[in-house]
Amino acid sequence: MKESTKYRILEMIPGFLVWLTLIGLVVLSFAKPLWAIYFIIIFDLYWVLRVTYMLFYLLTSWWRYRHDEKKDWFSELKKMQKNHQEYYHLIFLPTYREPCNVVERPFQALLRSNYDLRKFIVVLAGEERDRENFIGIAGTIKEKFAGRFFQLLITIHPKDLPDELPGKGSNTCYAAQEAKKYIDQLGLDYEKVIVSNFDIDTCVHPQYFACLMYKYLTHPNPTHASYQPIAIYNNNVWESNPIVRVVASSTTFWLFTDLARPERLFTFSSHSMSFKTLVGVGFWDKTIVTEDSRIFLQGLVHYDGDYQTVPMYIPVFMNTVDIGDFWRSLKNQYKQMRRWAWGVEHFPWMVKQFWFKSGEGRKVPLIRKIYYLWNQTEGVYSWATAPLIILLGGYLPLFFAPEADRSTALFQNAPHVLALLMRSAMGGLIVIAILYTLMLPRQPERSDWRGWLAMLLQWVIVPVTLILFGALPATDAQTRLMLGGKFRLGFWVTEKK
Repeated sequence: MKESTKYRILEMIPGFLVWLTLIGLVVLSFAKPLWAIYFIIIFDLYWVLRVTYMLFYLLTSWWRYRHDEKKDWFSELKKMQKNHQEYYHLIFLPTYREPCNVVERPFQALLRSNYDLRKFIVVLAGEERDRENFIGIAGTIKEKFAGRFFQLLITIHPKDLPDELPGKGSNTCYAAQEAKKYIDQLGLDYEKVIVSNFDIDTCVHPQYFACLMYKYLTHPNPTHASYQPIAIYNNNVWESNPIVRVVASSTTFWLFTDLARPERLFTFSSHSMSFKTLVGVGFWDKTIVTEDSRIFLQGLVHYDGDYQTVPMYIPVFMNTVDIGDFWRSLKNQYKQMRRWAWGVEHFPWMVKQFWFKSGEGRKVPLIRKIYYLWNQTEGVYSWATAPLIILLGGYLPLFFAPEADRSTALFQNAPHVLALLMRSAMGGLIVIAILYTLMLPRQPERSDWRGWLAMLLQWVIVPVTLILFGALPATDAQTRLMLGGKFRLGFWVTEKK
């Protein structure tokens, strides 16, 4: 069998498993409703235990976050024997059709960094498809910020290059190759250049680069690691509608739980790494949608499994997808979640790299292959199926059960047992609501008590958001990969205001 055929079959597997589960649940509920009730009770019990387990990691990360955010990392750097002044930070800010005020915000945040700005090489990466808009913005950025850093580079990614998918990956891949020419002219050591690839709405914490530098210098093998901060969607949180806020918070707290488990942590959205590694793996993949997480896997393959993601308990602040129009914002939220769920495209790539004859990751230890492949596969599978099983599966067997089954003790008690399990799981939601409230920025002066009331009441819609902006976009993405062809996703740029 040709490798291309094998790869196509692998693309179909995640979506096939999702639909097999969902259809199987309906069939079982109709054919054997009591069996289905047993399954739902066991599954809900498993999920309560899992929520409890994840709460431990969430609270662990929260404690570290509160500790590290208050720490003066730049003072810690000065105490070290290694000279951090020998290192440079190469910062990529890719943009496409964003307004000037959005593009300016990350630059203003960089100026507030508790770090030597003369060590920053900032790259504003635009697109030829947006040339007219970008040229004006680039001129404004140059005028305001060019003299504040060691260097400000402007790149314009040509359109319609062969073997590329238009998007962030291809833009930053091109920008990094252009930056490499500049770094080579300076004669800088690649190991002493640290890359940060940010979304254009990313506003770094003042301690971000000092913490990053400290993590890099104290790591036993810093070029064999990526560095992942916490993404907090607070830039426009008070202006966002409650549904968007709840969905954005789920991403933040998912990151919190994974940060405490670095052995399973992938890179996500804004992240940092060594320039030596970036060059070694051939830069970000310019042919896919989810280049932000793929770059970790590229490092894992390149170093034969000797690669990790180092958690950073320092936040970067980003925008929710709210743009002022309620329904358009919800549509954008769905598209953003579907784009993130398109990370399922890593599954066939990982299998190919780990086990195909042409794969470059065959030397990765077997246990690491299985571990990362399981985490990736189980993660996207649960994303698509768990909310539907938990929130809808409990009703199906009760609806389809014949009269003979309705008189059994199991049938009579099932609703009470399921309700008890769900109330137990609500404890985790209460913890998240409290932590989310503690992370909120100061309320704008123009807001009143109704803003706080909405912040408190928004959590009642979590069950709905888990399906509409969790299970459905995840199922959508995996189904599209399964069908292939014209159904495949391209890169969708989140609207920002």
